[in-house]
Amino acid sequence: MSKQYETVIGLEVHVELATKTKIFCSCSTEFGGAPNTHTCPVCTGMPGSLPVLNKQAVEYAVAVGLATNCTVNQHCKFDRKNYFYPDNPQNYQISQLYQPVCVNGHVDIETEAGVKSIGIHEIHMEEDAGKLIHDEWEDCSLVDYNRSGVPLIEIVSEPDMRTAEEVIAYLEKLRLIIQYLGASDCKLQEGSMRADVNLSVREMGAPDFGTRTEMKNLNSFKAIARAIDGERKRQIELIEDGKEVIQETRRWDDNKEHSYAMRSKEDAKDYRYFPEPDLVPIHISDAWLAEIRDRQPELRTEKLARYKKDYDIPEYDAKIITESKKLADLFEATTAICKKPKKVSNWLMGETMRLLKESDMEPEALSFAPENLAKLIELIDAGAINGTVGKEVFEEIFRNNIDPDRYVEEKGLKAVNDEGALRATVEQVIAENPQSVEDFHNGKKKAMGFLVGQTMKAMGGKANPQMVNKILTELLCL
Repeated sequence: MSKQYETVIGLEVHVELATKTKIFCSCSTEFGGAPNTHTCPVCTGMPGSLPVLNKQAVEYAVAVGLATNCTVNQHCKFDRKNYFYPDNPQNYQISQLYQPVCVNGHVDIETEAGVKSIGIHEIHMEEDAGKLIHDEWEDCSLVDYNRSGVPLIEIVSEPDMRTAEEVIAYLEKLRLIIQYLGASDCKLQEGSMRADVNLSVREMGAPDFGTRTEMKNLNSFKAIARAIDGERKRQIELIEDGKEVIQETRRWDDNKEHSYAMRSKEDAKDYRYFPEPDLVPIHISDAWLAEIRDRQPELRTEKLARYKKDYDIPEYDAKIITESKKLADLFEATTAICKKPKKVSNWLMGETMRLLKESDMEPEALSFAPENLAKLIELIDAGAINGTVGKEVFEEIFRNNIDPDRYVEEKGLKAVNDEGALRATVEQVIAENPQSVEDFHNGKKKAMGFLVGQTMKAMGGKANPQMVNKILTELLCL
């Protein structure tokens, strides 16, 4: 009988904080600038330059700690982590080893197996490194220091996860919490959220952990799931062949679906940590901590409970809407204007999701005003436009944030509610389609739909469908 193996997984999640400036200088943190334009003597490690701590970075780190049930260390400090690498301009990184800002937290995740608590060992603050660009054509490497000094938090989990499903659930939970806090946009594709996977395997029931490896270069949830599956298989094959798993850092190549060794795993002593001499320790007073706690927003779990209580929308809709802070904000703001939560939910769940998918966009990229969606709902409810025209108008709201009142007026899209004009058109449609009239009298219900469609077509799609149905029923039943 073949041996059964258990996978043991812990994550180190790096999150770029949403401060306007870097952690120790006033350079911009904006993504996408020309190389080396968001730099100064501090973040490029010039001799004699001194760091000054960004207070907002500390507040974001504490807010994430509170939201993940951590204990906040009100007395913490920075340490210097020494290593040489071309994208690390000072030849050291300012981080926290001995007294991180937050410790001993947890988040609860839900999978098909049920609810599980994932421990958080610590959250510490540090500065990001620059970025190396490898030019294969010129056979050289270039360095961009724009990212150097961008404030990070590193969220270190306990080795509590056993499957890729649990890992993705944990990452999605973290991402939602951090986005709701406004602490980061958590865009994996831009590197503002990055996860390193520490993974080992052991025989089922074994008391000790196996030898772990760390996998880097994971920039999507799908890549993370594939990397976990690939590394699990690789380690089991080594063990089955009587070979040893080496503790090392590996780089995942998602195109080849294969990982390869980068370097043997360093111990903390190799970094020669010592207290950062250029920064004083941080004291988070009771008053400051209380102020940060009071500013904590309503997170998804509480929002879901409130939606159930305050809005008459299906639980499925509520779960989808609250999966994005942007969608939840849109839903609440639009509902506050038009007081029609179910109709707002329908537009977000239907046309908004369809257009997001077609445009390959994330909900966070939505830019239309809630006032314009509320106006559209009112126009349809008042019978000023019909549902078909409503979809056309919504697409313009989605793409260009137009004012629906003005757009409907300028394009001549108002519904025809003139009973005389409608009656004349319906009479003409009946006269031109005797077979459909006969089918209707023979009990074929589809015939009515065909006649409604022909009437709408004749009216350029602007007829009031309720009135069309009423007049058709009346004339056909004479």
